Amino acid sequence: MTATHHPLNWFDDFMAYLPSSPLARWQPLLTEQLQAILLDNEHGDQQRWLNALALLPTINGVHADLTADDLTLRSEPLLTAEQSQQLEQGLRGLMPWRKGPFQFFDTFIDTEWRSDWKWQRVAPHLAPLKGRLILDVGCGSGYHVWRMLGAGAERVIGIDPSRLFLMQFQAYKQYLQAAQGQVNAHLLPLKMEDLPRPLKAFDTVFSMGVLYHRKSPLEHLQELKDALRPGGQLVLETLVVEGPEGMTLMPEDRYAMMRNVWFLPSTDTLLLWCRRLGFNNPRVVDLNQTQLDEQRSTDWMRFNSLADFLDPDDRSKTVEGYPAPLRVVVLAEA
Repeated sequence: MTATHHPLNWFDDFMAYLPSSPLARWQPLLTEQLQAILLDNEHGDQQRWLNALALLPTINGVHADLTADDLTLRSEPLLTAEQSQQLEQGLRGLMPWRKGPFQFFDTFIDTEWRSDWKWQRVAPHLAPLKGRLILDVGCGSGYHVWRMLGAGAERVIGIDPSRLFLMQFQAYKQYLQAAQGQVNAHLLPLKMEDLPRPLKAFDTVFSMGVLYHRKSPLEHLQELKDALRPGGQLVLETLVVEGPEGMTLMPEDRYAMMRNVWFLPSTDTLLLWCRRLGFNNPRVVDLNQTQLDEQRSTDWMRFNSLADFLDPDDRSKTVEGYPAPLRVVVLAEA
């Protein structure tokens, strides 16, 4: 499998879909956005990542299981030793892998996050995804995009500004296309604020692990609402702290070693924010303390992880002395 064509061409299928879709008004702007990002502002590591993609071998008889926790790719016949070596070399050229896991044939990518655990917590509470047009904000390398497609979504658009995540997404998508032909899932290297407003087009909008990175969390919630069609469902997952309505933690500098964390509201404060912005029936469906076996360093993500971000003498606190990560899932309707 080669990556000889420019990444801009990866979006040909999405651009062909747009004119007759609920997102049609986005097309002129998106064309300019993608050109500016992928041609005029090429990332310094982009060619290295493209070289890694080019190492991925052509594999015949590909089968994919988008309902499996590790998004299993397999083949008949099995890979040769040379194919296996090329596959692992290419995938390791796209390290670090943070969201997953992925089973690329006989190569298992043990990612930093057990994103399948989050999906297991979220999925039972969702409105059925079958036939839905979905937006996944801050989608990372696309693990949950694939799970949404496996749950029957008509089309899933993920957005994340990381160019590496785009390359990782493309690695999986190329093999999925070999298995299925047309694949109605796309990762756009954009931020939420890059979308035109109001689109009012998506049946479901996911924002998982984004809100606390935004200087204006209310503006982010409004952006999410503007993307939803009337009656569409918001799926919001974010960091919170324990406390009464009105309480919000703003870190002095870092939170769990992260510089870009701005606001951690209490769950009641978060629900209040949603109500004030006009969401209907905001409700908590899951509250979960992040465990050391859910976010950790692995052979595919060799940098520091959660164990390094918590107080070694008191795991209920971050190294800065704040409450350890507590994550909530809130559902609401536009």
